Amino acid sequence: MTAKITGGINIAMKVPPHQYEATVAFYRDVVGLKPFTDKAPAIGFELGPNRLWIDEAPMLSQAEVWLELFTDDFPAAADHFAKAGIVRCDAIEPLGEGFRGGWISNPASIVHMLREPDAW
Repeated sequence: MTAKITGGINIAMKVPPHQYEATVAFYRDVVGLKPFTDKAPAIGFELGPNRLWIDEAPMLSQAEVWLELFTDDFPAAADHFAKAGIVRCDAIEPLGEGFRGGWISNPASIVHMLREPDAW
């Protein structure tokens, strides 16, 4: 494989609407994590060296955790995962035209964003 893959800094917790406000309050008021809103309306929290994003997800009935992987060459990494039989799931959430990345799912159905560090 020619593309290098490493762990990213973003963790997304997709939360159904009936649990969203209480979940945000838990991390902000109970745990005491420092919030940030540079991508409003999304809210995130400093989680050590990582960023924990709490995303309201009306299409879900229970919370899910999504992880991020970085690559220096998305097409090569995507090809590597495809050859390994890993399923792309880009329809799960639009990333925008020209975004250098996509969504994959591990064998346990945990969603991962695979992207180049400057894909945004």
